[in-house]
Amino acid sequence: MTSLPKPSDSPQLGLVIDLDICVGCHACAVNCKEWNSGGHSAPMTDWNAYSGTESQDGDDVGAWGVWFNRVHTYEVNEGPQSRTVHFPRSCLHCEEPACVTVCPTGASYKREEDGIVLVNPDTCIGCKLCSWACPYGAREYDQTDGVMKKCTLCIDKIYNENLEEVDRVPACVSTCPAGARHFGDLSDPDSDVSILVSDRQGYDLLPELGYKPTNKYLPPRPRRDHLSKEQEQVSIVDMANSDGSYESNETNNPLLKWVDAVLSR
Repeated sequence: MTSLPKPSDSPQLGLVIDLDICVGCHACAVNCKEWNSGGHSAPMTDWNAYSGTESQDGDDVGAWGVWFNRVHTYEVNEGPQSRTVHFPRSCLHCEEPACVTVCPTGASYKREEDGIVLVNPDTCIGCKLCSWACPYGAREYDQTDGVMKKCTLCIDKIYNENLEEVDRVPACVSTCPAGARHFGDLSDPDSDVSILVSDRQGYDLLPELGYKPTNKYLPPRPRRDHLSKEQEQVSIVDMANSDGSYESNETNNPLLKWVDAVLSR
């Protein structure tokens, strides 16, 4: 089995993902796929990518492919507190990764210099023990190459000196249109990502398992159902008063009431 590097003061690079503003557009997953098609763990194989082209016993076997980043969407709570939460999932580059210690060949390993967890395809035998050990479902088996693959934090991009320093971030971070993904050293309490985690009460995924993920998630902010008087919104129904005043004036116009309800959310 594979041992982990000894604890050190080296950087621990990782991602901070803001679940409050992620819109579930899948841009992170698509750009990850594009960049890593020629990156460290390339290729990211697709098989029956669009479904409907392969069958078994007359049934469509479905689409299959290697993705380092997947986005799941959930409906949470009920009634006025219900909301849609988009949940991006990739390798969390844990401090105590079970996927590494279970590996019988040393193919799965954690780098001492930056904490990134990687797979060496030359020594991976495709036994899938790491995928069984990972509770986050972050390992992908490449059926064509016969090896395990996973998020690399785009190590061929973040250390590429041919790129401007501002561009040396993982592909998923650089492409996020909502700014929901952040990258940095989470071992440094003064780094931008660590401050963000502290300010927003960021958390580990499944902390009770003891794997100490480097990546953090920022929780969705609570809904603001009641505004203070200083924040009170002007009703479009009130704005429809014939005298142009903003004083409350009930109306039976159903269209205005509907527009008022929509714009007041």
